[in-house]
Amino acid sequence: MATLREIRSRIQTVKNIAKITQAMKLVAAARLNKAQQRVHAARPYAEMMQEVMQRLSSAAGDVEHPLLEVREERNIAVIVMTSDRGLCGSYNTNLIRKSLELVRPRDPATVKLVLMGRKGIGFFRRQRYPIALQLPLNASDVSFADVAPVVQTVRGLFESAEVDAVYLVYSRFVTPMSQVPTILPLLPLKPPEAVGSQPLAVGGDGRTGPAAESRQPAANEVILFEPAADQILARLLPRYVDTQVYRALVEAVASEHGARMTNMSAATQNANEMIDRLTLVRNRARQAAITKEISEIVGGAEALK
Repeated sequence: MATLREIRSRIQTVKNIAKITQAMKLVAAARLNKAQQRVHAARPYAEMMQEVMQRLSSAAGDVEHPLLEVREERNIAVIVMTSDRGLCGSYNTNLIRKSLELVRPRDPATVKLVLMGRKGIGFFRRQRYPIALQLPLNASDVSFADVAPVVQTVRGLFESAEVDAVYLVYSRFVTPMSQVPTILPLLPLKPPEAVGSQPLAVGGDGRTGPAAESRQPAANEVILFEPAADQILARLLPRYVDTQVYRALVEAVASEHGARMTNMSAATQNANEMIDRLTLVRNRARQAAITKEISEIVGGAEALK
């Protein structure tokens, strides 16, 4: 059985750990709040971009563009977004497992990896898959410019026919306690199918907006696009790729902070429970020591008689 001094030392150690995990929980919670704001700001933009693409595709018809070229899928590129730091539970493990589900059935020579986050880089460096690009993922502050090197790399690989498809593996943010590892087919792009929604008017100044906001078009009215709808759609396709990758990035950052906050909260609770158990053991040890001393004193007194 541990001595009283050893038990006190363990209690102090666990208290120090609890202070650290509590501080990390508060930091993650503050960063999660900012990350959630970025997610809520990015989602409407991405959804509106998709809506614009849907309406343009209904008027553009068949559009030829390098990002739309469909080829037999022999070689692929995979973008994997993990975290730079740990202490976020199974967050990185789930993402890596999801990535392996995609690449393991394939010959490593047919896969090129684009990695964001040191945890994924550290893992895949020990694998046989070639790495086309590796970048850290700064979760404290992200911007649209952070996705530029990634998009440039995968677009170059796809347009040069080095790969026939591009996939994106990231963690979709649901709640701070729920993050879903997701595989998103990124390239080739499939123009969103036209939906039965209000037409989109595009003026010569390049501004777009729902035509119904100004007036409701007649049933037999023909809407003119300037420039042509296929030209606008071709210009928006690269921007659409940027938007998808950026949205995945902000979702991944929010998921990381949510996972870290949840796990640090659980660690703090476990530390407090351990402190309670060790305190009970310490009290019992003190009681046993006091009882032993009293018994020794009484025994000595009886011996003197």
